[in-house]
Amino acid sequence: MDNDVVVVVVPFVAQGHLNQLLHLGRILSGYNLPVHIVGTTTHNRQAKLRIHGWSHNYTNIHFHEFETPHFDSPPPNPNSSTKFPSHLIPSFKASSHLREPFAKLLAGISKTARRVVVIHDYLMNTVVQDVVSFPNVEAYVFHCASAFTTYSYLWEEKGRPCLDDVESYTPLSKMPIVQDLVPQEFWEFIYSHVGCEKFNSGNIHDTCKVFDGKFIDYLSKEGLSGSTKQWALGPFNPVSINNNKDPTKRHKSLNWLDKQAQDSVIYVAFGSTTSFSNEQIQELANGLEKSGQKFIWVLRDADKGDIFKGEGRNIELPKGFEERVEGKGLVVREWAPQLEVLAHVATGGFMSHCGWNSSMESITMGVPIAAWPMHSDQPRNATLITEVLKTGVNVGDWGRNGDVVTSSVIEETIRILMDSDGGNEMRKRAKKIGEDVRRSVKEEGVTRMEIDDFVSHIRRH
Repeated sequence: MDNDVVVVVVPFVAQGHLNQLLHLGRILSGYNLPVHIVGTTTHNRQAKLRIHGWSHNYTNIHFHEFETPHFDSPPPNPNSSTKFPSHLIPSFKASSHLREPFAKLLAGISKTARRVVVIHDYLMNTVVQDVVSFPNVEAYVFHCASAFTTYSYLWEEKGRPCLDDVESYTPLSKMPIVQDLVPQEFWEFIYSHVGCEKFNSGNIHDTCKVFDGKFIDYLSKEGLSGSTKQWALGPFNPVSINNNKDPTKRHKSLNWLDKQAQDSVIYVAFGSTTSFSNEQIQELANGLEKSGQKFIWVLRDADKGDIFKGEGRNIELPKGFEERVEGKGLVVREWAPQLEVLAHVATGGFMSHCGWNSSMESITMGVPIAAWPMHSDQPRNATLITEVLKTGVNVGDWGRNGDVVTSSVIEETIRILMDSDGGNEMRKRAKKIGEDVRRSVKEEGVTRMEIDDFVSHIRRH
């Protein structure tokens, strides 16, 4: 193992962020670089438990787990007026206590390596701020959304300047202005991390130039990000799935999909931070049933601050629902192997909250999206999918004012995506982009060359 250059990865403690940087650690360890992952005991355990698409053989990957002070995290509130997971904010704030153990770890590693490369989530800036104390350490900021979404925030900050490219300008100007998607308390948490540009050696994005190259170029323009280099190293998620055909070793959803026709199933899942009200659950169930389409529905509540403590909410479906849809639909009440489901030939659509993990996995596997964003960057990721890539359709007005989305709107959206000429066109476009993205990680592909370039850069003499 090359101990000349050592990589230290510091993910933010929300599931989507953890997942992406664990995947990036796997990719970099494949270049014979030692990779150290820093996290809380609970969140490292959570990330390892849920990783999909690669074996749990963490060659070259060293986990460093630190206890943080106890925090009281209320359960998810399905009846909240906003969909932001405010109940997770105490666990987000507790992660700031990683600063001291991180600095001690860095002091030890920096003594034995020529260069230490810290890759940290932008929401962990305060944790890694002591990198400036070590002359042989450089830090790279990870942005966990598309370049389109990241650029859109900068574009607004700069007063929404006119762009030469009308095609790019249109979706930016169509972005939903949605109030209260992020509570004030979380904005304050975000602002506490501003100032990282003092020690930023470059920005890393889990995106691919195949579909996001124009916005990577915009981010690279002088006067926007200064001279800071932008690295599009995605997709971080695996692009090929080893399909184990042994039914006893596969998730039941994959065995069920084996019996369905190509592109006939819509996969319904809303990530780890969405908590629907009982009323919304009833409407979604009725919409799925009335659509007449085959479906897999991952029916879970949002993550608690510590997923290993206490019972989760028991979500009730309409009386007799599962019996009526037997053979037509499958309800999964635990964590599902999403990447494998999206890669399955029978999956023809994805109803999603458009978190960036889910969006990127869907784009990679060539599956069009029924976009139902909830909070944070999700509406902007949805705009990328529906307006830029044109590989998706919005779920009505997606309850942007906290309104319940009705079963008739859900039914109509599913029919458009799964059983219409427009939906078929979206599916063709999605498949073509997916093929191009998967090709990008192969020899001479645009992502492979970008990763090779990044590794050469951090190994430079």
